[in-house]
Formats: sequence, C-alpha cells, structure tokens
Amino acid sequence: MSLRDWILKQRKKLTELPMSALTPLREMPTENIFRSGDVFVLFGELFGRGYANGLIDEARKAGMTILGITVGRRDDDHKLRPLTDEELKEAEANLGGRIINVPLMAGFDLDAPEGTPTPTDLLAELKLSNWQEAKLDWAHIERCREVGTERFRSSLATVMEELNGLIPDGANVFFAHTMAGGIPKTKVFLAIANRIYKGRGDRFLSSRALLDSDLGKLILMNFDEVTANTFEYLIEGSTRIRKRLAETGGEARYTAYGYHGTEILIDGEYHWQTYTSYTQGYAKMRLESHAEAAWQQGVKATVFNCPEIRTNSSDIFVGVELSLFPLLKALKRENGGVWAKEQWSICQELLQEGVQLEEILDKIEAYNSDPTIAEFRNFEAWPMDNTAELAEVMVGTSEEITKLHKDRKALITDHLSSLVLEGTGPLIFHEASRPHGPVLWLNHDIIARQLNSMH
Repeated sequence: MSLRDWILKQRKKLTELPMSALTPLREMPTENIFRSGDVFVLFGELFGRGYANGLIDEARKAGMTILGITVGRRDDDHKLRPLTDEELKEAEANLGGRIINVPLMAGFDLDAPEGTPTPTDLLAELKLSNWQEAKLDWAHIERCREVGTERFRSSLATVMEELNGLIPDGANVFFAHTMAGGIPKTKVFLAIANRIYKGRGDRFLSSRALLDSDLGKLILMNFDEVTANTFEYLIEGSTRIRKRLAETGGEARYTAYGYHGTEILIDGEYHWQTYTSYTQGYAKMRLESHAEAAWQQGVKATVFNCPEIRTNSSDIFVGVELSLFPLLKALKRENGGVWAKEQWSICQELLQEGVQLEEILDKIEAYNSDPTIAEFRNFEAWPMDNTAELAEVMVGTSEEITKLHKDRKALITDHLSSLVLEGTGPLIFHEASRPHGPVLWLNHDIIARQLNSMH
C-alpha cells in the first residue's frame, strides 16, 4: 500500500468513527484498588513538572512500586541510545523509581532504512518561501514510518519482557501513558508556528495552510504515531502481563492524557469551549478511538481530557491560557471556603498596582462572549481551523492581560495551572479503579470540587 493510500485509509477510518460524546466526570471518585505491592508504570519519561506528577504522587501514597521507561537519547549523528549510568541515575531520582533502560522514542521523523535520508533530513531544505509548495517522497516516508514503528514495537517487546518479571502475580498494575508530541526538528517549522499560533495582521498564517501542505501531512502522521498509536502499542504489548494478572487475582488499568476542550464558567454556567487551532486534535481523537476499541475488548483503558494549562510545550499556543481564569469563579462556586478566597488573593498580588482581579475576570467574560470566539464553541466541528479574526481577538486579549501583571514570568495562569495539576492527579488515580468509560472530561467543576476537598 502506498503512503498516500495509507493516509486516505486513516482519514476514512477517523471520519467513520463517531466523535466521542462529551462525557464529563461529574461525581467525585472515591474507590481505590491499588495498595502496597501493586505496580505503577509510567509509560513516558518524566521531564519537569506536569500532569504525570500528580499520578506518581498518588501511587506513592498508596505504597505502589514505581517503574518507568526512557525515550532514550540521540547522539550527534541522531543514533538512538540508552541512558548513560549518570543519566539513568538522574532520571530514576526524578521518577522516584526504577527505569527500564531500553529506548522507547516514539515517532519516525528520525528513522529511515540504512543509508537513506530520514524525514527530518528531507525537511532540511524547506524555507518560508517554499514550504507550502514543497513535495515529499511519500513512498520513502512510508518506508521510514515502517522502520520507526518496527523499532518502537521491537523495543517495547523487550521492555514488556522485563516488566513481566517485575510485576508479581496477583498484583494490580496502573499503566499511565504520557507520550505526546511529534513535531520534526526543522528550523522552518518554528517560524511557521509563530505565525499560526502567535501571528496577527500581516504575520497571521492559517492553520489550514499547514495542514494542506506535505509538511503538515507529515506532522499529522507523526503526531498519530507519538500521541495516539503508542497507546495502542502499549495495550497490545502488555497483553501477556494483563492476562497473567487476571488469572492470579490482579487487574490492569490504562490511562492516557487527552485534550478535547474543557467546560468552564461562562455567564454563570458551565459551557464547553476549546483552544483553536489545536493541530494535535486529530491525534487526540485517534487516542480516544484506541481507548474505545480496548474498552470494547474488556480492557479498562481511559483517556482523560484535561483542561488547558500553561507548560513549556504549550507556551507557543498564545491564548490557550485564557480559559484558566474562570477556574477562580469555579473554586468559589463549588463549595469554596477560606482556601478558595486565598487563591483569589494570591492572584491579585500578581497584578500591577491599581489593577483589580475582577477587571481581569470581566475581560475574560467579555472575551468568551465575543461573537468571534463563540463561533468556535462547536464541539461537533472540533478541531477547527483558526482565522485572522480569531487571532486578533485571542492573541490580543492574551497580550493585554499579560501586560497587567507585575512580572511576565509570574502570571496568574502559572498559579492556576499548578492547581489544575494538583487536582487532576487524585481524580484520575481514583477514577481508574472503577472507570465509567473509555473517554472522560475533567472540567472546571470537578477539579474545583477536588481542590476544595483537599484543602
């Protein structure tokens, strides 16, 4: 099958799948099947502070054995290798557990048959002046994809063999998938991304222009491999472990992090909204479809669609942080007490003298009521392409609010992001014990209730 045929087949499969119904988690989960002697497996290396830390904290509280993997490292010639002794020691200290030192780098952007160029090599000549018209050798890209997939699945088999020896009979195991990304390292993409996600006026670039180009098609394929298909490979690769545990009194759970918009307070009610344009949205839908397929086979695999937050990787998406501000109102609404009021005070202190937090929240309310923004609250059409009008309102509002802070490196949305991370860990950990379905949304209501209950 040619790569072009493969692309068409994948697109057809995606369009034939019904979009996951909006299924928010409304009730606070309280069950916990995990205990001392059970095993928590982080399927994705831990870098910095992110959503995964909350799960690890909960696993540690439960007394679970913590195991992890590594994506490995690339040498100067891009050859993939395991961690050195020093790197392994540092990574295990960061995780707080043992790491299986077999490289599980996902994606195929740096893979190719021996002696041939990688997809990243093919992109090296792209410039702002020619990237939209540039054509890729899809037959060769397909060979690269096959090499990358085979490499990953072969290494995964080795990892699972070692894991099988580390997970005792009768234990419960929690597999937490955290892999995401897949943008090839090419200089031209940073310039393109700055225009798509930050550009206004003459510097604006439509996200559709990227998706219709060969570069965009390659990026979407790599997103699928890294963000979505690795979840399928994990579930398939751990079949032997899962069956052995089931036969000896244990259970397996699988979770993954999704993004598919979030319900936030708008005009006093919770409404679904989203950041546009989220190019990884197609891969996140495929991730959901893998969870749904596994669920139909009796495997408890759940994608948790989490709220927008600020991270090192999300900072390129200017405006993604705007939906965080209504969390302050949710904290008060969901039985908030003294602690909820303290969060308002903390956020007030981050603003310049004379600027009131209520003024910021009024700007956010006006932003969400803007007809241009309201047009993108279309769940069925997700993920939508951006527009110049959208960029003007969204990027403009983001920049305006950022300027009202005392320090651009200490923003209200940094604090609110940390609260979201704190709240999602226990929600996912306890819901995974008896999950209600393959795809669940963690919206501001349940996160606010979780945070208030913790404080």
